[in-house]
Amino acid sequence: MIRCVIVEDEPKSRETLRGLINRFCNDVMICAEADGVISGLAAIRQHQPDLVFLDIEMPDGSGFKLLEKFDEIDFEVVFTTAFEQFAIKAIRFAALDYLLKPISPDELVVAVDKVKQLKSKKHNQKNIEVLISNMRPGALESKKIVLSTLEKIHVVEIDNIIRCESDNYYTHFYFTDKSHLLISKTLKDVESLLEGSSFIRPHKSHLINIRMIRNYSRDEGGMITLTDGNKIPVSRRKREKILEIINSL
Repeated sequence: MIRCVIVEDEPKSRETLRGLINRFCNDVMICAEADGVISGLAAIRQHQPDLVFLDIEMPDGSGFKLLEKFDEIDFEVVFTTAFEQFAIKAIRFAALDYLLKPISPDELVVAVDKVKQLKSKKHNQKNIEVLISNMRPGALESKKIVLSTLEKIHVVEIDNIIRCESDNYYTHFYFTDKSHLLISKTLKDVESLLEGSSFIRPHKSHLINIRMIRNYSRDEGGMITLTDGNKIPVSRRKREKILEIINSL
């Protein structure tokens, strides 16, 4: 049985989420509900839940501010929010889960299933730390991202990513320190995750950090040389857009 706390300032939203949990998640028990940061903090400390459904924007502060008040996060978090691009980007960078309002029963079940599949809660502390760091003022390009491999969870600086290369359902990440990671996400998923950062996709198999471009050559139909010496082909249909981006640097 998963013990959960709902932290949501809108009574109607709390009622809706409560109803969905009771109807579709038989192995989730609601221990308490709260309507803000202060009451949520008290509820979590009193009931010590396995899972917290946490609203992002509340009258007495954000869900992120609530998390900052814990020295150690020993519970899973699923954020509930109306669409807010910057917050969601930070949540995704930290490899955490969220539900968009109005909440879909299917998405709720998937989120709960993810919580059940996690064997250890200890990793969550690192993810939350990345999230809180990324919510501080500053451009997302200078932030961190959580990348999970079969062996461990890695926290990396986005600025240190040189390029990403597709390998079927996996993606290779290459870094400025010459290290390399292979993660189980498609390049399309990685491109979506890094959207809005300093990355462009000049070819179907490659995603590159524009800050790492050394030069562009028209040889062989278009070729980008990166700071690590690697040469990345530019597809015909991407050539005009890539040249426009490079000329604007």
